[in-house]
Amino acid sequence: MNHGLIAAMAEAGETAESLAAQVGVDPKTAQRWVNPGRVPRPRHRSQIATLLVRDVGDLWPDVLKRREPSWFRQWAEIEHEATVIRWFELAWVPGLLQTEAYARATLEIESFSPDEVDDLTAARMQRQAILRRSRPPLVVVLMDEAALRRRVGLNGVVMREQCEHIAVCAELVQVHVIPRDNPMYLGMGGPFILADVPDGTRVGHQDGQVKAHITDDAAEIATLERRWARIVGDALPRTQSLDLIREAASSWT
Repeated sequence: MNHGLIAAMAEAGETAESLAAQVGVDPKTAQRWVNPGRVPRPRHRSQIATLLVRDVGDLWPDVLKRREPSWFRQWAEIEHEATVIRWFELAWVPGLLQTEAYARATLEIESFSPDEVDDLTAARMQRQAILRRSRPPLVVVLMDEAALRRRVGLNGVVMREQCEHIAVCAELVQVHVIPRDNPMYLGMGGPFILADVPDGTRVGHQDGQVKAHITDDAAEIATLERRWARIVGDALPRTQSLDLIREAASSWT
């Protein structure tokens, strides 16, 4: 039996039938989830974890680790432990702020199967649980306005909802936007993330076309620190950034 799931359901006052109604599946399907080896589809796992206020990994410990790309697991662990995360994005909305529809659309353009897209989307959504902790990390996001203006998905609905979601997230994280009329700046060299972990170590993450580069090399971290400081100077203050984000949301129809 999946004792973790059973305990979480009892604590939340949920039953297989009530979960089935909220997730949109047959009650008999939900009843099977407590049996060993019976794991809900990825999109249902994410919904159930949210309803039970648990991590997917607590309810189905091996699922996300098995599905995540092997090269990403190290960063996922760093992100989970981080006390401070500073994230600069040039072309995409940062993963911690993405809606499910936006995340799915970004993955569907890759060479993934439908099941892989489901799994990777669920994994990305579950990473956002760190923002809902009682003591969440301090997250500061710098993002180029291009990420708000380039359509992702088949129509403008995905982007409107995504921009609206960023505005909501701005209550949990600090979001600053570099306006599109800003001239060439250091951030155009590519996105990166800086994370502080409890032992005092600072780690950097830089995306690549094939896989990410993760480093704690002092010289590389110092370079990213200098770039961060320069990019911050090109970004709008929080209030003005929020106004721009809301204007971008209203521009998508």
